[in-house]
Amino acid sequence: MEENIERRVDLTLFSEKIQELKDQIASVIVGQEQMVDLVLTAILANGHVLIEGVPGVAKTLLARLVARLIDADFSRIQFTPDLMPSDVLGTTVFNMKTNDFDFHRGPIFADIVLVDEINRAPAKTQAALFEVMEERQVSIDGMTYPMGELYTILATQNPVEQEGTYKLPEAQLDRFLMKITMDYPTLDEEINILKRHHTNATFVKLEDIDSTITKEEFLSLRKLMNQVFIDHTLLQYIAMIVQQTRTSKAVYLGASPRASVAMLQTSKAYALLQGRDFITPEDIKFVAPYVLQHRLILTAEAEMEGYSPVKVTQRLIDKVEVPK
Repeated sequence: MEENIERRVDLTLFSEKIQELKDQIASVIVGQEQMVDLVLTAILANGHVLIEGVPGVAKTLLARLVARLIDADFSRIQFTPDLMPSDVLGTTVFNMKTNDFDFHRGPIFADIVLVDEINRAPAKTQAALFEVMEERQVSIDGMTYPMGELYTILATQNPVEQEGTYKLPEAQLDRFLMKITMDYPTLDEEINILKRHHTNATFVKLEDIDSTITKEEFLSLRKLMNQVFIDHTLLQYIAMIVQQTRTSKAVYLGASPRASVAMLQTSKAYALLQGRDFITPEDIKFVAPYVLQHRLILTAEAEMEGYSPVKVTQRLIDKVEVPK
């Protein structure tokens, strides 16, 4: 019982820090609260994120800001058609002084790595990135270099302008814990953005922002994930949602057990960010579309009828009875 009370106190402390973190983000980015929640959830759940959105909706700013607030090392890689795997991972260079080879680390070595326009680089470079995402280490010339504990890839892709891009293979999309779509701001939000830029008074610069939570504190919050309680009926609920994707007539290829595990992990992380040490059906309903949408391949008929993976996912979730 004492341990339980102690844990609750810990969560209260973290909840305050997480709220402060969200407030800081809101002072720089107008709207997108849901996206902020999802990115933090993914980092806490130790997973990578694919962010899709048209240019100018603050995808890059969000990634830089989150890294700054968690006091994490940040790196940005702009993917281009001529980018080679060594440009991302690093390369070995002969050192004349020591008569030996030194490894020069590439931009992939950071806590939070923003990969801009991931679908612009050729398959070889994409494969090298996916390998590091999965293995969490780089192997070059027989030497292995592990990544840090917080290591997270936030990859962006542009839904327009597909000319000269290399579509991500469906099987590799599964490597991302979540896919988030960043939409345009609402009319009120856009007016607020214009006001901030006009007055410049409430426009906070990225350099002026201090971290609100240390990397160590964030990692210790991640360790609490194992203690988050989930009822047996909710485990069934997750499994039934994933089963729906395999039996639906609109889906050609459903989600794998990796999706079920991803849903469990993200639900735990989301509950912790809400200051709870137990999962509710609402947590699962909130994270499920983002965990599933990039893991489904729709049938040609469903696509011709104008269905999107998000719409299909939402329908499948609604079909499953919520446990009481």
